[in-house]
Amino acid sequence: TLLRNNDITPIFLKGTGNLVEGLYPDIAERMVGDIDFIVSKEEYYKTVELLKKDGYDTVLKEKYHHPHFRHYPRLYKKDGISIAAIEIHKELIIEKYASDFNYDLIIKDVQCINDVYVLSYANQLNLTIIANQINDHGSCYKSISLRNGYDVFLLSKRTNTKKAIAIFDKIQKSLNNFLVICNEALGIIGSIVYYNTEESMTYINMFYEYLDNDSLRKRHIKNISRKLFLEKRIMVIVKSFYNKEYRQWLLFKVTDKNWQQQKLVQLGFKKENKYF
Repeated sequence: TLLRNNDITPIFLKGTGNLVEGLYPDIAERMVGDIDFIVSKEEYYKTVELLKKDGYDTVLKEKYHHPHFRHYPRLYKKDGISIAAIEIHKELIIEKYASDFNYDLIIKDVQCINDVYVLSYANQLNLTIIANQINDHGSCYKSISLRNGYDVFLLSKRTNTKKAIAIFDKIQKSLNNFLVICNEALGIIGSIVYYNTEESMTYINMFYEYLDNDSLRKRHIKNISRKLFLEKRIMVIVKSFYNKEYRQWLLFKVTDKNWQQQKLVQLGFKKENKYF
């Protein structure tokens, strides 16, 4: 109501959007940690300020929050009534692929259910896969989130999965690979259709190889985690030369000794001290 009264129409995403759509046979099947919604870039900072004036504050109390390309740091209102944090999005996918999937694309066919706006079934399916494969790097890890897989299964009953991912160019193969894994993991489901390609077969074979070989999987996860960490830090350093927000965050973090110790542990260069 607060946003609508200020001429801002939020489009609800992920679990919240699924619940509004009535996707689940039983609403208890889906727990919601955050209430995610997206607004246009023009309305983004206005939305943040409106919620802050209404009593919302960032969940994590830090001097400088890590700059987020997709969304603002989680907000929560300590009023004894609010039951979940809020995540305000201006983007849906990592910066590299933002031209493929964004607000301008999804706004064309949003649904209005009981005066609440949500993504179309096709774009809700796409976002569900993107969240795992692209944003959380599932494509690199060759892994599947069963929660996302189950959501894809339910959405596949309402939209053609093959047609849904066909709109993409750069990320279509990654999304198709998820459909292949999803179909295998959930037991060959007729409603999950995909492109049967040589690449998708190679991908599923690697998925099974990591699934069957525990030591190989752990080694692969460790190597990918290090690679992604280094790529992300290089990106932050490069951006800090021309982006003030990144520069402030970088200077704050590199002088934080606790953060330094945490990263050494995460990268496996130092063992965690469990006694202090």
